[in-house]
Amino acid sequence: MILKRAKEILLKESEAIRQVADSLGHAFSQAVDLILNGKGKVVTTGIGKSGLIAQKIASTFSSTGTPSFFLHPAEALHGDLGMVENEDTLLAISNSGEAPEVVRITSSLKRIGVKTIVIASEPDSSLAKLGDIFLQVDVPEACGFGFIPTSSTTATLALGDAIAITVLEKRGFTQEDFASLHPGGALGKRLLLKVEELMHVGDRLPIVNTDTPMKDTIYEISSKRLGVTCVCDPEGKIVGVITDGDLRRAIERDGNILSKTAKDIMTHNPKRIRKDALASEAMQKMEEFSITSLFVVEAGEPRVPIGVIHIHDLLKAGVN
Repeated sequence: MILKRAKEILLKESEAIRQVADSLGHAFSQAVDLILNGKGKVVTTGIGKSGLIAQKIASTFSSTGTPSFFLHPAEALHGDLGMVENEDTLLAISNSGEAPEVVRITSSLKRIGVKTIVIASEPDSSLAKLGDIFLQVDVPEACGFGFIPTSSTTATLALGDAIAITVLEKRGFTQEDFASLHPGGALGKRLLLKVEELMHVGDRLPIVNTDTPMKDTIYEISSKRLGVTCVCDPEGKIVGVITDGDLRRAIERDGNILSKTAKDIMTHNPKRIRKDALASEAMQKMEEFSITSLFVVEAGEPRVPIGVIHIHDLLKAGVN
């Protein structure tokens, strides 16, 4: 019974989001354009549950390249309206559209020329009439009573996400831009770390020539402890790779591999990555090709090895 009811609630809330998605029209495009063309910040406001949703929307805007902050209606009525400038854009949220604090500060900010986007359920509400753009979220609540903020807040939050993500895509906001705003924690590691910060270089780079005897090749693989070595031609350019797996397969084919040279055993054209690539890109490439290491090159010298990065380096750094 408990699980059944939980599923009913979740499905009802997901249906609310679908309902809002189906109702989107020209007003949504206008809201996006207003924010894109605005010269100031996006100021969000709301009271109660709507205020909590407004805070999250402001946070999403700020973290995706659109300066934003939440203005508490009660504090705004006692001096914090001074934080808002006439070039800012107001995003006011009230399910009923009649929250008195939100209506009052919206009216005050309209007088100084602030453009307003209103999210509410009632197009004829006091707040909706103050808005330059009105976005309707009129959905049945998921609770049994029909009035506890559930589906309405979920749908409003999703609508705020839709606005913010559409804006960031229109701005050309990149993964690197996002990384610069999130330097801390696991997310920062994933988005900021470059391959060159984790790669093995110099004497730690396993490398042999095409004519290196297999005895010396095996020693190079073993001594560098990465399970791999790069094979280069006389000009120092990568032509192949030999891994522990290559050695095992070669022994299965011909047990007398010590009589051979590196070029006889190597796998041609190994995968490479630029030193300025994100560490997360290296991880993605290893997973795509089911390999555990990549040789690192300069952007302008795509076949000259300057380092090697192993999957263990990525995992140790928290990149996954």
